[in-house]
Amino acid sequence: MDKNLALEFVRATEDAALSAARLVGKGDEKAADKAAVEAMRNRFSDISVNGTVVIGEGERDEAPMLYIGEKIGSSKGIEIDIAVDPLEGTTLTAKGDFNAMSVLAAAPKGHLLNAPDTYMDKIAVGREAKGVVDLDASVKENIQAVADKLDKKCEELTVIILERDRHKKLIEEVRACGARIRLIRDGDIAGALAPAIYDSGVDILMGIGGAPEGVIAAAALKALDGEIQGRLKPRNEQEIERAKKMGIKDIEKKLMIDDLVKGNKAVFAATGVTDGTILQGVRFTGNGAITHSLVMRAKTKTVRFIETHHVFN
Repeated sequence: MDKNLALEFVRATEDAALSAARLVGKGDEKAADKAAVEAMRNRFSDISVNGTVVIGEGERDEAPMLYIGEKIGSSKGIEIDIAVDPLEGTTLTAKGDFNAMSVLAAAPKGHLLNAPDTYMDKIAVGREAKGVVDLDASVKENIQAVADKLDKKCEELTVIILERDRHKKLIEEVRACGARIRLIRDGDIAGALAPAIYDSGVDILMGIGGAPEGVIAAAALKALDGEIQGRLKPRNEQEIERAKKMGIKDIEKKLMIDDLVKGNKAVFAATGVTDGTILQGVRFTGNGAITHSLVMRAKTKTVRFIETHHVFN
């Protein structure tokens, strides 16, 4: 995908982040999400692509904003599939907490897994530990394998995990290995990327999070030359049926990174709303604002951190 198009995507996440940032700490999740969605949609109307949302805010009747199947872009240009999360961390934004950001991934039509809105068990690592983890291996085996590959002791390894009741057993097993843990309240995508970001202090992601977020993270990890594996964890029969309707025949299949994102033409863009593991949040300066963004292309493995100074008229 064209590098200039990648920068256009950054403008979309910047606009969404700027709009949501005005509502940081104000306790209104829906208003913050709505502001981010509307800003991203408005920006996309000026981008020369014929885009289809394959991962969005839900079905059309449930979420009228950036719903799955919605056509976005100027309708001119290449056909692409888009996975969007205009505000990853609505609760984080409402509370003024860490790790809220605006994200999107794009790839040629048919290259992104059309993931249902359900849970996914995941494990993710960066380039240095690529090839040694296995979702089907035990927690102890994976931690030891990563420690050996990184030439660290288990006690020096840091595992990032969503702070959820469902992870009580996982946390106990990680602690039994002697590894350190960084618990995060939300920010599933940032958590998956952290092991692949230099100097993040995180070595491995483990645990159950969102399936759509797993696909978006996979697009970024393609560019970072990292690795992610996942398996769907539907909560009920309705989610199983929905997954099958979306083309997923084997619910139990271990999904590798190439199952989540095909080929090497994906683009990932993100802009921080609040300060986080990877990105700084929006800083308002009186007559404008400063945003901190990340844009990556899988084809070239380029990773760009962009600080943008915006002037408001």
